[in-house]
Amino acid sequence: MRQLLLMMLTLTLASCMQVGDLTVGAADQMRDVRLLNHSKIKRANNWRIQADSHIYISQGLFVPLGYASAQSNIVAQEAFNAFVEYFPFVQCASLAMGFDEALQAARSAGADYLLYTRFAQGNDRIGNLDEVKGVKDGARFGVDRSAIHLMLVEVGSGYLVDTVNIRNRGGLLSSYNNKPEDLIRPPLRDYARRLLGLNP
Repeated sequence: MRQLLLMMLTLTLASCMQVGDLTVGAADQMRDVRLLNHSKIKRANNWRIQADSHIYISQGLFVPLGYASAQSNIVAQEAFNAFVEYFPFVQCASLAMGFDEALQAARSAGADYLLYTRFAQGNDRIGNLDEVKGVKDGARFGVDRSAIHLMLVEVGSGYLVDTVNIRNRGGLLSSYNNKPEDLIRPPLRDYARRLLGLNP
């Protein structure tokens, strides 16, 4: 009788949830308690675009607050690496530029949309033993943080299709040897999926 009850319980649990669902749930819980990296994406519009859209990606000249040593075009490069997985016609500017210059470059490239990015803020905390040397107080211990802003613009009309604010926070288990820019690509990949309607 006991074996029959155990088998019924096992079958019931197996039919309710798959192993993949358990993994996703566990990862979400670990993000909530700050053990893994966490990102929050806020969009102004729930706009979707076609997968064959030609997207030109550029980064503004803004120096991120609290993180002046950031690479000047890192957000555009990470956006390209994220978007190229889902959009076959993606082009990235080689240098950071102002908005008007980026819009003109997108028009010259024949793009349908300009994804204009800005690294708004970064907070680089100590991430490995080498960085500990020479630090006399604990002010820089903790997890990395970053904030980026995106504008999706229709190139032909100049219409602002979407604005996005992404805030990233490192996790205690994933912060070793990381920088604020290491937090950028996963939420950009999520945003690319949302533009295609693949994420809720």
